[in-house]
Amino acid sequence: MAKQYPNRSDLRNPAKKVAVQAAPGQTYGEAGKQMAAQRAVPMAAPPTDNTPTPEPQQPRVSPGAMGPLNRPTERPNEPVTAGAPFGPGRNQPIGGYIGPRNSDPILDELRALYATFPSDELADMLDSYIREGY
Repeated sequence: MAKQYPNRSDLRNPAKKVAVQAAPGQTYGEAGKQMAAQRAVPMAAPPTDNTPTPEPQQPRVSPGAMGPLNRPTERPNEPVTAGAPFGPGRNQPIGGYIGPRNSDPILDELRALYATFPSDELADMLDSYIREGY
């Protein structure tokens, strides 16, 4: 049987196959059809317990353990927007920061589109909008 279904590794061990059986209370002939179908493609044993083991939780920092909230910054040379998809910082968009967030909604939209779907066409469009303003 395993030769007929080479991609079914569960059929390679005949000791683990489920015996052919029919559900009780079926109409005449249905139990025979069900058993014939089980003989054509036998069922494997139910899988073993594959529940993932829970990962060890990271220790939680208790409130106040990092110091007071109004303490001096630990990164004085890093802009507040570092890591954000706008403004100066590590993830600075193409064209640099142009000022307040609401200064040019078209430019902001083009930058967001380019950050999400980077392509040569969007880069050219963004570059020409920055240089020429349209």
